[in-house]
Amino acid sequence: MTIPNELTAQLTAALQQVLGDALPCDFSIPTVSVAQDLRFGDYQSNVAMMLAKRVGMNPRELAAKLTEAMESSIAATEIAGPGFINFRVRPEYFAARTEAMLQDERLGVALVDQPKTIVIDFSAPNVAKPMHVGHIRSTIIGDTLGRLARFLGHTVITDNHIGDWGTQFGMILWGWKHILDQEELKKNPIDALLDVYKQVNAKCKEDETLLPLCKAELVKLQGGDAENLDIWNKCIAVTKTGLQKIYDQLDIRFDYWLGESAYNDALAPLVEKLVADGIARESDGAICVFSDGFHKPQNDPFLVQKDGEWVPVPAIIRKADGGFLYATTDLATLDYRTQNFNADAIWYVVGAPQDKHFKQIFDIERMRGVSGDFRHVAFGSILGKDRRPFKTRSGDTVSLQDVIDEAIERATKVVEEKSPDMPAEEKAAVAQAVGVGAIKFAELSQNRLSDYIFDWDKMLALTGDTAPYLQNSYVRVRSIFRKIEGGFTAPEKMHLTEPAEIALARLLVRYAEVVPATLDDCKPNLLAAYLYELAKAFHSFYEACPVLRSEGDTRATRLALCELTARVLKQGMGLFGITMPDRM
Repeated sequence: MTIPNELTAQLTAALQQVLGDALPCDFSIPTVSVAQDLRFGDYQSNVAMMLAKRVGMNPRELAAKLTEAMESSIAATEIAGPGFINFRVRPEYFAARTEAMLQDERLGVALVDQPKTIVIDFSAPNVAKPMHVGHIRSTIIGDTLGRLARFLGHTVITDNHIGDWGTQFGMILWGWKHILDQEELKKNPIDALLDVYKQVNAKCKEDETLLPLCKAELVKLQGGDAENLDIWNKCIAVTKTGLQKIYDQLDIRFDYWLGESAYNDALAPLVEKLVADGIARESDGAICVFSDGFHKPQNDPFLVQKDGEWVPVPAIIRKADGGFLYATTDLATLDYRTQNFNADAIWYVVGAPQDKHFKQIFDIERMRGVSGDFRHVAFGSILGKDRRPFKTRSGDTVSLQDVIDEAIERATKVVEEKSPDMPAEEKAAVAQAVGVGAIKFAELSQNRLSDYIFDWDKMLALTGDTAPYLQNSYVRVRSIFRKIEGGFTAPEKMHLTEPAEIALARLLVRYAEVVPATLDDCKPNLLAAYLYELAKAFHSFYEACPVLRSEGDTRATRLALCELTARVLKQGMGLFGITMPDRM
């Protein structure tokens, strides 16, 4: 149990003791949160201010009665301002918690009480197109959420919902047959297919007779034409090969690659069922889902305000020409995941511009009587230093492979400067860890809903909120243990006396609180910020408290704090899929 949970339990008991039957029946449990200013303690609660008026008491008077009733062995209590209850955790309690962490491979992080089966849909590039820098956010956030959920005890199913169906394949099929350079396909398959698509797309704009021919190729594919299916399968195979190289470099794995095509046969029956159930209806030849009036207009995803009036914005699930849309495929995908994976939760790690789309999809599920933890994990954009979408100098989208390669190349220079005598094989492994780690941490340290600027120099800096800084901190900790004989042995008892020791122990104990909160909010930046604060606290501790020159219980305690810091940094960064090298 975390410290906030223990304090909450004690505060709840105090509320029952002080108020008894006067405690409002609709009041569940008090909130204990981390204090924003350590001058006022470690944790705080505003429960007295929340309840005072309802029970006819002055907030400070109620706070005083509650603190008197608590008699906490965990923390000393103080009353501040209009009635805040501040908790200052006793050093001996931090000591007991760090002692327990030393014996626990999970470092105090508890498994969830009610594990779920969670399907996470992320990355989802298009077939026959290379991944670009815009795929960083979905790919890395989605992988991290999967790692966090598994660590906390959930069953996680990761699905790469690749774009392997749709109108672009008509152009690719025509181009494969008429303009594809087979030798170039062997050398660089994805770039060759992308070039074909670009050429055919340009030709369609110049020659209006070409687009119908491309559409005819698509119709043949959808009808099961053997030649076109063979080409389509080859496109998927070469694309997966190219994508897998990137995923291997990023250490990312998927349980399934069920693309849009996997649900093609389910689309027509789905639409017919929605019409039969009265959820969808015909409008101007298309089949659409309109608002059912369940929500207030301002919260209704099927309405938009225009000229002072609420006008319908339906979800189109079949076009007038009989074609299906993303909405149809996503509904069929939800059905499959709910029924075949028995999913309790389905999370889509997709950009913020798709917010309205997912609100409509999830609301259609409500209309169908399907419930679950359906979540759109939205994110912002990656920008260049000019605060515009990150592009090459020529204006093209930046290839993700190029980003990874450059990160490793730049990291190699950093490692060579720091450790010129490091063996070449180790240097390459460290550069891989530093380069890939820099990309991941630069992403995960941001609030996912915000845009951020892609900055190579900041990303690979050895100071500040970066992966290299945290990796270097880990290396610094491990270097301490290379100087002692016999390895590390955990002390029977921790003795925390110095302020820097207590400050470091305070942060180490908070790890058990931060990890679950990170998954609850689907915000990896919470854990990233914590790990950065921990590294800073360690450096302050290291400067203030000599480790190897100390003796007896003091030395044993300080070595234990170093050991725990290394373990938390390694495990925490591991939840991001970031490797912590022993040397840099």
